Amino acid sequence: MTTADAAAQLGTGGTARLTPTWVGTSWKMTKTRREAVAWVGEVSDSLVANPAPGVQPFVLPSATALAEVSAAARGGGRPGTEPLLVGAQNAHWEEQGSWTGELAVSQVADAGARFVEVGHSDRRRHFGETDAIVRLKVAAVLRHGLVPILCVGEPAQVREAGRHRDHVTKQVDSALEGLVDTSSVLIAYEPVWAIGDQGREAHPEQVAPVVEAVMQRWHGRVAAVLYGGSVNEGNAAALLEVPGVDGLFAGRSAWSPSGFLRLVDIAASVRQANGSSAP
Repeated sequence: MTTADAAAQLGTGGTARLTPTWVGTSWKMTKTRREAVAWVGEVSDSLVANPAPGVQPFVLPSATALAEVSAAARGGGRPGTEPLLVGAQNAHWEEQGSWTGELAVSQVADAGARFVEVGHSDRRRHFGETDAIVRLKVAAVLRHGLVPILCVGEPAQVREAGRHRDHVTKQVDSALEGLVDTSSVLIAYEPVWAIGDQGREAHPEQVAPVVEAVMQRWHGRVAAVLYGGSVNEGNAAALLEVPGVDGLFAGRSAWSPSGFLRLVDIAASVRQANGSSAP
């Protein structure tokens, strides 16, 4: 079964929480190939030795390390298992052509990517990616059978003006409306004011209304909603308790193997406390 098949079977509601709890990290522009493979080796070995029932970990390395990280992740598990899934941080919407410096979805898939991150605020801010471009990328990822991680989130001024729910739902609608099958899509809600080294921690009561607004429109039509933005050991459990949040998409707190594994452990503990069974 592909990652897309598995994600397509996930639900996003219900008290039994039979869906996986996703725990992932994007390394952004960090780690050499050697550092990346070492990280994956340590994490994969730990996940095999100490499984976290019901938790699906994933990592998005830099493009230079994608193939090696994918191979290392596959090699770290028992035959037929993938304790750690791997994805790409970006891909182009065209199949091929004169797009110097870009990577096609087929190329990142060939390197082992099972996910593609789309619409991150860094891409929107620094590279001018619009809602229309994000939609083209989501469509391309789906066309190749990979799982889009659709990043959405409001800047501080929108939050302060009280327009955060409408802003985020518009981003989701613009990216997904009209696509034939969005059931494998993972939505990552990342308030812009909460991410990066200057980000502020979001409280569960700030996260909940936005997730609720998204799920009112997209419940049953996407695989899951993850939360990202200043996620750490201190707030991970509370964020996972927000209704509709089915995982965490962490940054700096997960860039060390120990930090990442601690978040996996927290996610497993939350599932167990809630009486959830592994999917």
